[in-house]
Amino acid sequence: MANHKSALKRIRSNEAKRLRNKFHHKTTRNAIKALRLADKKDAQKQLPLVISMLDKLAKKNVIHPNKASNMKSKLTKYVSAL
Repeated sequence: MANHKSALKRIRSNEAKRLRNKFHHKTTRNAIKALRLADKKDAQKQLPLVISMLDKLAKKNVIHPNKASNMKSKLTKYVSAL
């Protein structure tokens, strides 16, 4: 266990950040699943929101920027093919 105040604070803040990142990542995954299940009209409305969520995850280093780019590309192709 940590012996310094700063180390104890770091443990607390890391746990809070981990839970926040986990929430945002799971929310984005659920939005992607909903997008894939939606019909064309709804999917076109949801696509910008999902892309925004992916960009935010990449910006905060929750997911790799290249992964976000690949997912955005695949989702855009999917929606345009509907």
